[in-house]
Amino acid sequence: MLSRVANSVFWINRYMERVENYARFISVNFNLALEQPGDFEEQWEPLIITTGDDKNFYSYYDTPSRESVIHFMTFDQRNPNSIQSMLFNIRENARTVRESITKEMWEHINKMYMDIQRASKAENRVLNRLQDFFYDIKMGCQLFFGIVDASMTRSEGWHFSNMGRHLERADKTARIVDVKYFILLPAVNQVGSPLDIMQWSAVLKSASAYNMYRQHYKVISPANITEFLLLDRHFPRSVLYCLRNAENSLREISGTSAGSFSNTAEKKLGQLRSKMEFTDVADILKQGLHEYLDTIQTRCNEISGEIHDAFFTMKPIHLQDSKMITQ
Repeated sequence: MLSRVANSVFWINRYMERVENYARFISVNFNLALEQPGDFEEQWEPLIITTGDDKNFYSYYDTPSRESVIHFMTFDQRNPNSIQSMLFNIRENARTVRESITKEMWEHINKMYMDIQRASKAENRVLNRLQDFFYDIKMGCQLFFGIVDASMTRSEGWHFSNMGRHLERADKTARIVDVKYFILLPAVNQVGSPLDIMQWSAVLKSASAYNMYRQHYKVISPANITEFLLLDRHFPRSVLYCLRNAENSLREISGTSAGSFSNTAEKKLGQLRSKMEFTDVADILKQGLHEYLDTIQTRCNEISGEIHDAFFTMKPIHLQDSKMITQ
């Protein structure tokens, strides 16, 4: 597969996963704000800190109010990570590789792009039906991933798609746990309070994990939630599950067998996955949850960079006459 095509397919899926996560973050935080006590100040700044867009936000806005954060994360085209900006990028990437994706994928991407364009022109009406709007976005993203899995052959294109999706998901799951523990950490006398439990429940809902968590654990516990979202081997949004899936696709692309590596991306991804497989929640809390999550996010960024260098960058090809071209 051409590196240009692989890069576009990889980022189409990363951006789509990010769109779904942003829609879920905003929706859950909006519900949390409605459920909190009347004298409790709404917290919208953690959303832009979670996504890493806080510096960009403050270059355009003074305070992180509900209206400013929702606009910035959803419609603001000055923000390259707003939902509208990402859907534009998804469509542009898809347009350049239409011959390598399925007709159903292109049509669905085009529909989501046109929907967000219409919504941006009627933003005030959208804010009046906020939950329905973000529910439609989440369902649109999930339908897209279903179309990918149902219509693409399991060749390199699908594996680049799968790898991009799961690397993005691992990063965002780590970030949503971090935002509760590090940013929303209540005062000591509030630990275990109804407010604390409500916020931890919101973390689970942000990862679509609440129902599955309650099937495994009887009480809302920070340690149990950390274990479930980071180390569970079967929940599809846990960090460990995502890393294992990303690594499997990376090995399929490079043709490397388990227990070995042929490039730095495989090496670093295998090291991170292996380290998480042989740890437990007690080890994580002893090290410090924030520090552990920060390490995961740093490693995911490094792995993404190594994947770019291994598969997407221009590499010289030596011809028989000693001339050089690039691919």
